[in-house]
This record gives sequence, structure tokens and C-alpha cells, in this order.
Amino acid sequence: MLLSLLYVIARSLLGVPAVLLRRDLSTNAELLVLRHENAVLRRQITWVRYMPADRLWLATFSRLLPDDTGRGSSP
Repeated sequence: MLLSLLYVIARSLLGVPAVLLRRDLSTNAELLVLRHENAVLRRQITWVRYMPADRLWLATFSRLLPDDTGRGSSP
């Protein structure tokens, strides 16, 4: 129980700088994701086949994008 509480506290503390940095990085990350998806689509002829490296990039960059759940103010 104590270990899980320490984990939640540590994760929250490490998440604060990520939120502050995310504002600046979200636009750049979105552009990088779109460019990468375009590169993947250019390689394809009939349907999208993501390679493991493609999935890694998309998963990494998706963490930098803002959460669009409808909570909060709209841009």
C-alpha cells in the first residue's frame, strides 16, 4: 500500500514538468506525427502497414499531444 502511494506521488511530481513542456511541444509533436504518417502513406500502395518503428514513433509523439476529451476550454 505504501509503495503504491509513493508511486502515485512520484508520478504526479514527474508529471508537472511534462504538462508545462507539453504546451510548447504539442504543436511541434503534432506536425512531426503528421509528417511521419505522410511518409508512411507514401510508402504504401494499397493500405497502411505500420512497421514496429512507426508504431513506436506514433506512440511516443501521441504522449505529447494534448488530451482532447472535451474537458476544459476550447481553443
